[in-house]
Amino acid sequence: MWYLQFAAAAVWLFVSQATAQGIGNNEVHPKLSTEKCTLKDGCVKQDTSIVLDASFHGLRHINGTDKCGGYGGSLSKQLCPDHESCARNCVFDGADYEGSGVLANGSSLTLNMYMQRDGNTTSVSPRVYLLDAEENNYEMLFLKNGEISFDVDVSKLVCGMNGAMYLAEMNKTGARSALNPAGARYGTGYCDAQCPKLPFIDGVANIAAKGACCNEMDLLEANALASSFTAHPCGHPGVFQCTGDQCESLGVCDKSGCAYNTWRLGNTTYYGPNKAATSDSAASKFTIDTTRPFTVTTQFLTSYNPSPIWKGMLNEVRRLYVQDGIVYENSPVTAPDMPPGDSLRMSHCQAGAAVFEELGGLTTSGNAMDRGQVLVFSIWNDDRQFMNWLDAGKAGPCTYEEGNPEVIRKNNPETSVTFSNIRWGEIGSTYGKATKTV
Repeated sequence: MWYLQFAAAAVWLFVSQATAQGIGNNEVHPKLSTEKCTLKDGCVKQDTSIVLDASFHGLRHINGTDKCGGYGGSLSKQLCPDHESCARNCVFDGADYEGSGVLANGSSLTLNMYMQRDGNTTSVSPRVYLLDAEENNYEMLFLKNGEISFDVDVSKLVCGMNGAMYLAEMNKTGARSALNPAGARYGTGYCDAQCPKLPFIDGVANIAAKGACCNEMDLLEANALASSFTAHPCGHPGVFQCTGDQCESLGVCDKSGCAYNTWRLGNTTYYGPNKAATSDSAASKFTIDTTRPFTVTTQFLTSYNPSPIWKGMLNEVRRLYVQDGIVYENSPVTAPDMPPGDSLRMSHCQAGAAVFEELGGLTTSGNAMDRGQVLVFSIWNDDRQFMNWLDAGKAGPCTYEEGNPEVIRKNNPETSVTFSNIRWGEIGSTYGKATKTV
């Protein structure tokens, strides 16, 4: 993600008798069904569920209500002076999903940016992860030479908002260990290519303020006005704990990444909200109409590699959209300063991503896919850059001030995103039959 998002993880108590102590309130995971697909047998339903990031679970003293800190502040120096003390003193409580803006129903997931609390419109900005059927580990996706499709409704995402769905090379167990027996079940172990400095890292207290870095593939970052998909390679496999310059822009991860934004690449009529003409404005007509749900398909291809040496290496990330039964191929590049094409390829990335090639580019991203990645869903806005990189200036039609979170909270407190019908599998197996392709 393009942000240094606030987040935290937390740990469970583990005592010398090798018995995890009482947990506070129980965790109940909302069910979110997904599907795995093959060309031969079609799609099969998976009994998956979601878990909120650990930062949404109360972390308190085992014998009372004293806070252990971490989320929204520093760790308690009394309760969490070191890894072992923090694990011994602190326990999780279960998360409040509805109160955190999360609603799962069947195969549909809605994330709300704001909730009403004590008469005030409060930012909640939830982030959730996909759990496997047993609900103890994250569902691991292996998508190289495959594809993933989902339906999305971005109609309520205004300028400055970002409804995101992406892959992160998190640990399958959420870094479960003797000091963190809860693990994925309570949303621990987050990392991304921005190397966020979280109060907890790899399941233990982050005493040294290290960054949690890992490979990231943004399948969709979008609102109703603009969208992008981006590869963010990192120079180390799995979760890497960075320090100093390793965490910065020229460090172990490509924070900007290699991105494909159709507006920035020259097509200003491909993606956006269709509107009828009024006395104050002209009609607008876009290929993908964001006032209505549509399907997003992302394919990870290794074909057309120029040499047997590169056989099996990821060399292209391709995008399709489906709306009204029509499959739309991605808008091709028309910007004069970029090479032609309609997908993420090394030629595209070399022209627009300075650090990308140094970190191994799409090959590195493909290697992360071989190791497996976790599916992440989030909604957020940006009080530093107002999301201008996504939807303003050369990136989209929004003004530089529309993305101010205070403006959004005042004018659009109902802003939300809905993801549904998530399915992954073989190329061509996940987006159904279409009446035509254009």
